[in-house]
Amino acid sequence: MSLHTLTLAQAAEKVRRKEVSSVDLVKALLVRIREVDPRVQAFLDVNEEDALEQARLRDRESPSGALHGVPVLLKDNMNRRGTFCSCGSKILNGYRAPYNATVVERLEKAGAVFLGRANMDEFAMGSSTENSAMHATRNPWDLERIPGGSSGGCAAAVASDMAFGSLGSDTGGSIRQPAAVCGCVGLKPTYGRVSRYGLVAFASSLDQIGPITKDARDAALLLQTIAGHDPRDSTSLPDAVPDYSKALEQGIKGLRMGLPKEYFAPGLDPQVEKLVRAAVEELRQLGAELVEISLPHTPYAVAVYYVIATAEASANLARFDGVRYGHRTSEPSDLLDLYGRTRAEGFGPEVKRRIILGTYVLSSGYYDAYYLRAQKVRTLIRRDFGEAFKKCDFILTPTSPTPAFKLGEKANDPLQMYLADICTIAANLAGICGISVPCGRTGGAGKPLPVGLQFLGPSMGEETLFRVAGAYEQVCRWDRNPGL
Repeated sequence: MSLHTLTLAQAAEKVRRKEVSSVDLVKALLVRIREVDPRVQAFLDVNEEDALEQARLRDRESPSGALHGVPVLLKDNMNRRGTFCSCGSKILNGYRAPYNATVVERLEKAGAVFLGRANMDEFAMGSSTENSAMHATRNPWDLERIPGGSSGGCAAAVASDMAFGSLGSDTGGSIRQPAAVCGCVGLKPTYGRVSRYGLVAFASSLDQIGPITKDARDAALLLQTIAGHDPRDSTSLPDAVPDYSKALEQGIKGLRMGLPKEYFAPGLDPQVEKLVRAAVEELRQLGAELVEISLPHTPYAVAVYYVIATAEASANLARFDGVRYGHRTSEPSDLLDLYGRTRAEGFGPEVKRRIILGTYVLSSGYYDAYYLRAQKVRTLIRRDFGEAFKKCDFILTPTSPTPAFKLGEKANDPLQMYLADICTIAANLAGICGISVPCGRTGGAGKPLPVGLQFLGPSMGEETLFRVAGAYEQVCRWDRNPGL
C-alpha cells in the first residue's frame, strides 16, 4: 500500500508503532501533491519546508497525542500563527495570522503536522469553489466538474489522496455537500460542539468547524481531537466529549430511522434517490426501524438561510476596510474613498451580492419584514426537528440533490447555485449535527460520480451519527479511488 492512500487512523497507528516516520508521511503526500494538484488545484498553499520541519520535530518526540506526526490540511479560513489566511479573497492579500485558532491548538497538542491550506469559495460563500479569488478547484472524479463548496479544496484533496484528513467549515452545508460530491465523509458538529475561536466568521450563528475524511473512523478521530469547551468562544458548549470511536462498533439494531417526505421532492436526481432509498433498505436489514416523519417548514429553509446568513455576513465583513490589514487601495482621496475602493477591489461578485442583500434586509423599514420574520421561521424549523426526534433517533436524507455539476454550469444563476444546499441548510438553522457518507456512484453515460447519504442527529447526537455511519460503511464498501 502506498503511504498516501492510508487513512488518518492508519497513518497515526504506523507512526505510533514506528513503522513509518512523520517525515515519510509528509514526503509521500508532497510527491502526491506535485503529481496530482496541477490538475485538481485543491491547494492554495503548501509550505514544504515548514511541513518537513514540523515532521522532523515530531520524529524527535515520543508519540503521545492521537495524531502524532500525521499531516492534516486546513481550510483557508482558520488562523494558524505566522501563516497566511486569505479566505480565498483578494481583500486579505498579505495577511498573516497573529494567533492560532482553538482547533489549531488542539491539533498541535495531539501532535499533528500542518500540511498546508485548501482552496475555498471566497469567505465560504458558495457551493462549488468557483468563487475563490485564486482559482477554481476541480472534482477528482471528473475534472470538468465542481468539487462542491465552500470546502471544496478540502474534499478534493482528501478524495484524491493528497491529504489524510482535513478541517472544513459548514455554514449551510459547506462540509457535507463537497464531501458528498467528492466521495468523502464530512461531519457538521452540533453548534457549539467545536470552538469557532480563530475561524474567520461568515455567519456567526451558523458557522461550525468539522472534519472531512476518508471514512467515519477518521472523522471520529478528528472530532475527538478538536471538540470540547473553549472559554474564548461564548457559544461553546460545556458538555464533556465522549469517545466517538467506540460508537462506531455499537451497531444500529433498534434505532429508529426517520425518513422526511420533504427531502424527496421534485428536483431530486433519480439516481441520487435510487441510491438513497437502497441505503434505507440496507439500514433496515441492519436492524434500524423505519419511521415516516415530516419536517413541514423545510421548503422555507433556503429563503430563511439567505436572509439570516447574508445579514450576519454584512456585519462580519464590515471589518475588512483596508485600514488595519489586508488589501488597501492606492492613493485614496479620503476615508470614504478608501473604504469604497478597497472593498470594491478586494471582494468578489458573490461576496458583494451577499453583503448588499444582508445590508438590505437589516435596513430601516425592512428589518421586520425580512430579518425578524426569518428568525421566527428559523424557530419553527428548529421545532420541526425537535418534534421529529421525539419519534426517531436519526434522520436520513440525500446530502446533495444532484451529483457534481459541471464547472460553470450554474455560475450565472445564483438561485440554482443556492439550491445545491437545499438538503443541508436546515441543520445549520436548527443547530443540530449531520454527517455525509458515500452511498455509491451514478451509472449510465459519462464518468461515475459519488453520491452522498446524510444522517442528521439531535443536538449533541454525534455518537448516534457515528453508530449509523460505522454500521453503514460495513455494508456499503466501495472503491473510493477516483483513478487519478
